Amino acid sequence: MQINGTKALVTGANRGLGKAFAEALLARGASTVYATARNPDRIDIPGVVRLPLDITDSASIGAAAAEVGDLDILINNAGISTNAPLLGPSKDNIRREFDTNFWGTLNVTRAFAPRLAGGAILNVISALSWYAFAPASNGYAASKAAEWSLTNGVRLELADQKTQVTALALAIADTDMMAAYDIPKLPPHVVVTIALDGLEAGKLEVIADTPTANVKASLSRDPALFYADIPAALFG
Repeated sequence: MQINGTKALVTGANRGLGKAFAEALLARGASTVYATARNPDRIDIPGVVRLPLDITDSASIGAAAAEVGDLDILINNAGISTNAPLLGPSKDNIRREFDTNFWGTLNVTRAFAPRLAGGAILNVISALSWYAFAPASNGYAASKAAEWSLTNGVRLELADQKTQVTALALAIADTDMMAAYDIPKLPPHVVVTIALDGLEAGKLEVIADTPTANVKASLSRDPALFYADIPAALFG
């Protein structure tokens, strides 16, 4: 999948990774980049086509699909984290996370998939697709595990039309979602460069940082070893 000359759409492009994706796609020669958000007025990227898109709303998805028409690359970046434990007093925020991270990603994919023959989809998953870290992140982790499985399933279902489906997995990027954590973080443009290099190289899964690589490597081992010392398991 070569980006130069393509028509691409990025969800959640008003900030963070989404904004960096839109900027990088333009820099790599995409002919048209649709930068989407619930409120497109918050998008300040020169050269993009701003487009309203709420990935939790079927009417909004349908309107965006009708506006865009043909498409070569879909970047499913939009997501939320609500600090929801699985056994807390309410399930409402867990449902919000699944409505966005799983159902929103799936519904946008379903809307654009028929136009992506010979093209590509990149889904932003998480190191938390593969492990649980703290109660406040458990709802998010469950939704991202579901999104990883979704990505693998969609890849199989779109194989006949030669749509490349790539997962980007990362742990720690310098975005609003990670603002409360005083730890080293990758700048969004670095993550996006790794992701788009992987997309153009035809990779099915792109691992953006060392903690994520360590988590993925641990999956074939006894989980008791990982959970006995999570910091060491993550950072080596």
